[in-house]
Amino acid sequence: MISLEYYGHSNFRLTKNDISLLFDPFFTGNPVNTANPEEIDCKYILVSHAHGDHIGDAISIAKRTGATIISSFEIAVMAGEEGCKSHGMHIGGKHSFEFGSVRLTTALHGSGISGGHACGFVVNFFGINIYFAGDTGLFGDMELIGRMDKLDYALLPIGDNYTMGPNEAAQAAGLLKPKAVIPMHYNTWPLIDQSPEEFKKNVEGEFGTPVHILTPGETLRLA
Repeated sequence: MISLEYYGHSNFRLTKNDISLLFDPFFTGNPVNTANPEEIDCKYILVSHAHGDHIGDAISIAKRTGATIISSFEIAVMAGEEGCKSHGMHIGGKHSFEFGSVRLTTALHGSGISGGHACGFVVNFFGINIYFAGDTGLFGDMELIGRMDKLDYALLPIGDNYTMGPNEAAQAAGLLKPKAVIPMHYNTWPLIDQSPEEFKKNVEGEFGTPVHILTPGETLRLA
């Protein structure tokens, strides 16, 4: 079984058997988080950028578990200097891992680290293609991302102000053409309060793409 567990904001854990992969592990200080980061286990941690609500607890979890941090080169170097295992990449690059592969994609956002770039990820996880957009605005090359990798799931921010809002994220779903969409990066603080139900209605109505709304602590079975 492949499962996706949501911890609120943009924090997810993807798991099959004994292999788990964390996305943007923001536990400490996350007002909607339901989990104790000291009890989280994983083999890999994907960090989209170095803002505190995304790099989160990546360093402490990696030190405790021995997990490998996969991120942009600058973040990987910083993680290595902190004593963590890391694998640095850059936009457009792809690398194979034991679970499948990771491709770094463009994200229109600040990097949070000197000289770096924010990014998203297309993860092939035991044959399922998952696009984690990271913090980003809408951009036309999302169509190419969907065309190249034939996405099963797209995890898209809908909070607005710092990222796409619901209307832009709905158009992103139309460009990407995934089999299903999962909204993220909303309702963590009042500034990014949104209605995921309205987003679901718009995406399913305009594009016919199913939208799965996860509450913090909920797990979705992907396969």
